[in-house]
Amino acid sequence: QVQLVESGGGLVQPGGSLSLSCAASGASGSTFSLSAMGWYRQAAGKERELVAKITSGGPTYFADSVKGRFTIARDNAKKTVLLQMNSLKLEDTAVYYCNLMIGARVYWGQGTQVTVSS
Repeated sequence: QVQLVESGGGLVQPGGSLSLSCAASGASGSTFSLSAMGWYRQAAGKERELVAKITSGGPTYFADSVKGRFTIARDNAKKTVLLQMNSLKLEDTAVYYCNLMIGARVYWGQGTQVTVSS
């Protein structure tokens, strides 16, 4: 059973930085390395939205609202994906979810809260 565990959320002031990590277990290294992974977020009262996505070939998508501020990277040896968030804004406040896609199967983490507040 594939499981995803996010970490790194917390409270940060506007303009600050946070790094989120998502660790996968239950998948082989080769399967993980071929998978696509994404970070989504859901703010209170809003729909979940895709923030960034990375495939085996590298980053493939960033939401317009985070371009130039967020980066995504993966470490296949550690089966982790990282979301580096810089220049955080109030509107980045949300629960952030990690997503792993292996073929037609989709797995989700439990989410980690990111709060940007002064």
